Amino acid sequence: MEPLQTLPQAGRSPGERAAPTLGDKVRFLSRPASYSNAPEQVVARETHMSWVFMAGDRVYKLKKPVRFAYLDFSTLERREVACRAEFLLNRRLARDVYLDVVPLTRSPSGLAISGEGLVVDWLVVMRRLEEDGTLEAALHGGWLKPPHVDRIATRLGTFYAHAPRVQIDPEQYLVGWQKALRDNCRVLFDARLGLPQGRVERIVHVQRRFSEKCAALLLARIHARRYVDAHGDLRPEHIWLRDGVTIIDCLEFDRNLRALDPLDEIAFLHLECERLGGLWAAERIRQHLALALDDDACSGLFLFYRSHRAMLRARLSIAHLYDANPRTPEKWPRQARRYLDLAAADAARLERLLGDRLKARPGR
Repeated sequence: MEPLQTLPQAGRSPGERAAPTLGDKVRFLSRPASYSNAPEQVVARETHMSWVFMAGDRVYKLKKPVRFAYLDFSTLERREVACRAEFLLNRRLARDVYLDVVPLTRSPSGLAISGEGLVVDWLVVMRRLEEDGTLEAALHGGWLKPPHVDRIATRLGTFYAHAPRVQIDPEQYLVGWQKALRDNCRVLFDARLGLPQGRVERIVHVQRRFSEKCAALLLARIHARRYVDAHGDLRPEHIWLRDGVTIIDCLEFDRNLRALDPLDEIAFLHLECERLGGLWAAERIRQHLALALDDDACSGLFLFYRSHRAMLRARLSIAHLYDANPRTPEKWPRQARRYLDLAAADAARLERLLGDRLKARPGR
């Protein structure tokens, strides 16, 4: 492969040049000549945390040197750890997609992938998948069929049955729910965002009431050892349907955020499918897994998980506007309002269930 040539800085030898910037790395990885398979073109895409380069039949992911409240990729060592975690964890559900972790190196002749010289970053190497093969694409394109959905449910059921169980501290668990509610309020109550404050207040009130009145139900899931090391970001755009079911892009940077009740994770997928117009598919997956996940519709737990996920997604959507240079700033308030609509509908149903549960208690 042809390394990127750079000019020596004045007064310095080639070996003393300044470290390559993120821009240097992106420019190098955007060039077809940088790859051993010599693709005709490279398609580069930026995400919130990474740059992704589609080069022929391979994909190379470069993590940005960013630090947020929930992750830290600010050092070379942290990015290496994150790359290796992404590789290992994603092979659970996409073994033939995640191929390797390789260094990006710099020598006197320039940058190279797996070359000689100083390691300046790390890349996750993946097999390239057809972009029109996702569950999201199937919902948009109208080609999703019941057998596709059943295969997704079966794949997830097997995954949860064999995923390592995670021990959760009950007291810290309840504290964590209250913190999550406060975090949602802190962002979504910002009057500058123009979100419907009355709706936000109502949703939060119902969620807080459920977490207090039904704490025993939440804790029972812990005592039943329901919590597993899950996927953590189970969205339709991460589920591929061609040649079986392949699920990529798990949440690799924080094990605590992957420690989930599978019912919570399925509630998230259910929410995202409905948002994309696929409620029938969401319901089919839920029904397929109901027995295995002990999903009692009368308990309200599924609705609680779903409404919380919708509020979290609304908060994360709005949080993009706090970036120094947010990408597509017009998108995020619109997306946040859609999630709030879904959360409000769930909260209304949950409130009715709560009322019925309290009325049914002995002595009332």
